[in-house]
Amino acid sequence: MHTHDVQVDGDLVRKRFIDGKPDGAEREWRALQLLAEHAPGLAPSPVEYGTDLVVMSRIEGTPLLLLSAVPEIELVEAVDRLHSAVPRQVLDRVPERLWPVERLRDQLLVWAGRWQPKNELADQAVREGARWLSGWEPGERGVRPVFGASDGNTANFLWDGARVRIVDFEESGRSDRATEVAEMAEHVSCWVRGEKEVSFELDSAEELRLLECRRLFALLWVFLLKDEGPRNPPGTFMRAVGRALDRLG
Repeated sequence: MHTHDVQVDGDLVRKRFIDGKPDGAEREWRALQLLAEHAPGLAPSPVEYGTDLVVMSRIEGTPLLLLSAVPEIELVEAVDRLHSAVPRQVLDRVPERLWPVERLRDQLLVWAGRWQPKNELADQAVREGARWLSGWEPGERGVRPVFGASDGNTANFLWDGARVRIVDFEESGRSDRATEVAEMAEHVSCWVRGEKEVSFELDSAEELRLLECRRLFALLWVFLLKDEGPRNPPGTFMRAVGRALDRLG
């Protein structure tokens, strides 16, 4: 779904939200303001906010999606800085990410109930996924509150040759470390043109939550890619199915 229109005007970027994500402009603007105060230079600077419009500074860089090799150290540094930037007393007042894991679990169960048979492996992934989702309660174990971009698309991480910076915060909000890392690890952009696995420091409880959230996001991509189009290489859907089955074990 096309949710916004982006225009580049010299050193400024104008992002107008046209449909789709609730409060997208507000979330984007809030994130840019928070990061300008607590992690300056990590993201574009906020310039102007209006109805469904965010104007921000333009930052240079090549999307990681287009790189043959990911600058892992700098990517981890950027993500760590994002997650730790907002002080806890401020973070507690930030709305949750657009799709918290409990809501996403419920949505995937709805989609599983409407699933139309495609092939043996895909149907198996949906069937086993629904069985696991029905019994999964995320809970609070392994939850380390962070400010999250809540979008793992590697096209939103820009490499300028020295550092990684981050754009696109329309789904951002209060999240947790394991969920954010899982979303990035399972995002189609991280594996569609070669695996881009990056390791982040997590404690043992977060590692367990990471595995569970990776199952969740792997299943999400089975549903998102079921009507395979020209955007991704042929066979992407079945790769998503294979990943989901692997995560389900």
